[in-house]
Amino acid sequence: MSAAAIELIGVSRRYGTVIALDGIKLAVRQGEFVALVGGSGSGKTTLLKTINGLIRPDAGRITVAGEDVAGVAPHLLRRRIGYVFQETGLFPHLTVAENIAITPRLLGWDIERMARRVIELLSLVALPADVSGRTPSELSGGQRQRVGLARALAAEPTLMLMDEPFGALDPLTRDSLGIDYRTLHDRLGLTTIMVTHDIAEAVLLADRVVVLAAGRILADGTPAHLLATTSDPTVRALLEAPKRQAERLRERLGA
Repeated sequence: MSAAAIELIGVSRRYGTVIALDGIKLAVRQGEFVALVGGSGSGKTTLLKTINGLIRPDAGRITVAGEDVAGVAPHLLRRRIGYVFQETGLFPHLTVAENIAITPRLLGWDIERMARRVIELLSLVALPADVSGRTPSELSGGQRQRVGLARALAAEPTLMLMDEPFGALDPLTRDSLGIDYRTLHDRLGLTTIMVTHDIAEAVLLADRVVVLAAGRILADGTPAHLLATTSDPTVRALLEAPKRQAERLRERLGA
C-alpha cells in the first residue's frame, strides 16, 4: 500500500456557532484520486482549504507528505500544491504565459526554463501554443479552465486540490475536461482531491468517494463498495442518483 500523501487527524473547524468540520479523520494515499461530495455547508471546501493552509483548523493535525502543515509558512506550502477552482482566478491584465509562469517566477526559475514549461503545459492541457500571448478575456470558459489547470501544474506539484473545477462549464466541455484531467492525473502520477456537487462526475473520475454531511464523514470508499455496503439512506440515494438519471434519459429518448 502506498504511503499517505495527505492525512487529517481529528481536524475541526467552527465559524462562530456553525461546525464546518467535526473531528475529521482522513488519509489519502499517493496517486489516489479522491472526490469529496455532499450538500452545501457539508464542509467540503473547508476541508480542502485546511490542507493548503488557506484555512487553519481549530483543532487536529494535518500532514502533507509526512510534514505537519502547521509548521510550514502558508505561502511556501501553497507553492508546493496545485490548486484549481471554479472561478479560475486568472489575472486579467496578464497574458496566458504570464499567468502560467506565476509560481515558477516566485520560485526563481530562469526565463528560458519558464518559457519551456509554458509551452510544455499548453500542450499537456491540449491548448495551441499561440494562445500564450492572449489575455484571459480572449479565451472561452473551457480554455480559461485549461489555463488554470496549467498554472496549477506549472511548478510540478505532486498534489492537486480542485474545488468544483468544472462546475461553470457547459456539459460537453465539462465532460471533455474531466476526462482529460483524469488522464493527466494518471500520466503524471498525481494525488488529487476534488470537491464536486456532481455525484456522476465523482463516480466517473475518482478512485474513492468521501461523502460529507454537517462536517462529518458519512461514507468513504469506492463507489461500488459504498453501494454494496452502506446502510445510510442519504449515502445510498446520493450514489444511486446517476443510475436513476440514466434510466430517465433512456425513457425520454426511447432507448
